[in-house]
Parts: sequence; structure tokens; C-alpha cells
Amino acid sequence: MADREAQECCGKITDRSEEERKKLIHRLNRIEGQIRGIRKMVEKDAYCPDILVQSAAVNAAVNAFNRDLIASHIRGCVVRDLREGREEVLDELVATLQKLMK
Repeated sequence: MADREAQECCGKITDRSEEERKKLIHRLNRIEGQIRGIRKMVEKDAYCPDILVQSAAVNAAVNAFNRDLIASHIRGCVVRDLREGREEVLDELVATLQKLMK
């Protein structure tokens, strides 16, 4: 609740359906589990290429999370804001995409 209040003070929140929220959290939980697995591999002195393969899997999972989230943002927030005449959302979207593509 505190996070939502912090977002509301800035005027920007995204209302997600319970289904979408659960899907995103499920993906994040899986990513978190993958990170814990990598940490255990390092603690057990696993072979470097094995760790790197797992690290690449985490990167792919984060990228998939980002793709889903940006698609949802475009279909929801961006479309809504454009319909309401708030074209500055396009500049924000471009800036966000540029950060993701670094």
C-alpha cells in the first residue's frame, strides 16, 4: 500500500487486473529463483560456463518480462493517454524504449 501511495503522489499509477498482476509477479518470482540458483552455484564453485548459461537464462527471462510489460503499457496507458490528448506520453515511451535498448 505504501508503494501505491508513493506512486499516487507523483500522479502516475497503472491499474492492472488481478490476472495481469499475478502473471507479472509469477514471472518475477521465477526470475528471483533463478538468481538464487546462480548464487548457490557461485557459492559451490560451479564451473564458469555453467553459471554463464544460467545468467543468460535470467537475462532472457527479464527481457521477456520487459516485453510483456511494455506491450501492456502501450496497449493500455499509451493508448488511453493518446485518446485523452496527452501526446507527451510518446516522448516518455521513446525514452523508456531507449533505456531498454542500451
